[in-house]
This record gives sequence, C-alpha cells and structure tokens, in this order.
Amino acid sequence: MYTYGYRLEEIGLCQLEMRSFFGKQSDTGLLMSEIAVHPDRSPFMRERIEVLYEGDRLEEILEQVEQIELRDQTFKVIFVKMNDLAPEDKIEFDEQRVIEREIGIHIEGEADVRRPDHVFGILTWGGRWYFGSYIKSKAVWLTHMRKPRNYSIALSTRVARAVANIAVPVPMQVTAIDPCCGIGTVLVEALSMGIDIVGRDSNPFVVQGTRENLDHFHLQTDVVCGDISEISNHYDAAVVDMPYNHFSHTSSEAQLSLLQHTRRIADKAVIVTVGAIDELIVSAGFSIHDRCTTRKGNFIRQIIVCT
Repeated sequence: MYTYGYRLEEIGLCQLEMRSFFGKQSDTGLLMSEIAVHPDRSPFMRERIEVLYEGDRLEEILEQVEQIELRDQTFKVIFVKMNDLAPEDKIEFDEQRVIEREIGIHIEGEADVRRPDHVFGILTWGGRWYFGSYIKSKAVWLTHMRKPRNYSIALSTRVARAVANIAVPVPMQVTAIDPCCGIGTVLVEALSMGIDIVGRDSNPFVVQGTRENLDHFHLQTDVVCGDISEISNHYDAAVVDMPYNHFSHTSSEAQLSLLQHTRRIADKAVIVTVGAIDELIVSAGFSIHDRCTTRKGNFIRQIIVCT
C-alpha cells in the first residue's frame, strides 16, 4: 500500500509515474499493488506498507499481531494519517496514539520510538484495517535542489525524478541515455536511483556544468560533448528534453532530426516538450504510448512516452 502527496498541477505527472510503475493509477492518494517500489524513488510517494495482516475491525489486527515474535529486537508502530474516513469518523491524534500503544502491547518485543529495529504501520481504508512493515520516503530529491550549477529552463528535480522513473521504472539490466542532458538534472536523479544512464550535450560549457553537478553528489557516468547524430551505441530508453521550440528558433526540421536520431538509438523515449510535436514524433517512427502535462505557473510541459 502506497500513500501519495502531490500538488494540483502535478496530478497528471504523478499518475503517469504510477502507470509506469504499476500499470494502473489511483485518484485517491493511496494505491495498492503487488509490485514493490521503494518510496524513495518517487517524488510523490510518502510511505509504503508491506501488508502482513488485514481485517474488518481493529480487534482482528490486535489478534493477528500476537503472532509477531521479535525476541530481543525493538519496534515502533506508526498510525498512517492517510485514510478515507468521513469527517464524523475521523480518528483524532490522541486516539491514534492509543491505537499505536494498544497494538504495541500485543507484539512480543520491546518498543523503541527513537531507534527501533522494526517499524510497523497501521492504516484504515475502505472500511478495512491494514497492518505491516512501514517505510517512509526520505525525499532524496530535495537534496539535489542544492547543486552548484543551475540552468533557468532546466527541469525541476521533482519533474526530472518522475521522468527518469517513467523512462526506466525497473532499472535492472536497462541502459538509458539523456542525449541533450543540459546541466544534468535528469542524470542526477536517475543515477541516484541506480539507473544505468549516460549523458551528452552539444554545448561544452553546459557539459562542464553537468560534470560539476555529478561530482558534487558523488555520482559517476560518462558525459560526452557531442551531437546526437554522433551516437553509435543503442539504448533501451532515452530521455529527451526539448525546450528549444519555446526558447529558440530551432526549426521543425531540426526537431525532427533530433527525434529521428532518438528513434535510431533507443527502443523507448520519454520526450519532454512545451510545443505540439505529435506529428513530428510519428514522422520520426515513434508511436505515442502514454502522456501527461505538468504545469508551473503558466508554463506547461508535455511528457510523452514513445515506443
């Protein structure tokens, strides 16, 4: 069970990331799936509960947790605030603490609220109670906002992290490239999640900034100064941020060439654009598989998943 938090303008991006991870989305702020994703990966995930026990009544949970034997190990129980209770059924703070203590009494082990060996979560949703191992997101992406080199039109760390997840939801044995990497915002997020990705940009000053940012976070990968047309390797996925049609006079022909080379070097591409380029994407040989928009003020980006 995953709990989510997002701003109104991020709903589409969050749900596209959900569909990439789980093959489905949720409109409620809670998603259930048998697929395991660590909550640190997503900029929108708050918590994950690996469900051990469930029941229609809290008393059923109390009976089941008696099976837990931690011996000399310590534990902590957290009441997860996310729920779908009606206002009149809201469980207030003091009652939440009572429930935590009551569950703790039924667990064989020593409670430790500061440095427990095990953390458990209790949550109510859809008229049922769920209990299991609890993992809270550390919001790793927040630390990446403080990088030495920045670029005014670069993706935000939140968007970059989501885009990396959409491009490579399962990193194992997957290779990726950001052929127009700018100052490396996507590279930083992807590498921090264990994604095997390399970068490239045609601007040598920008490439230097990318390398400085990677060094700052102790991340390593190949970052080459060069045009996408020079790439001979093939990758499973590519992330291509195309701000050019908004901030410069790059022609449709140049954009088409970029997309065609992306099609040549990658099986899958996540295209980030502020312009309507569906026809160019199709002309380049891609099929549009999924998409969303994300907004920052009046500035709207499209994130388009192509195969």
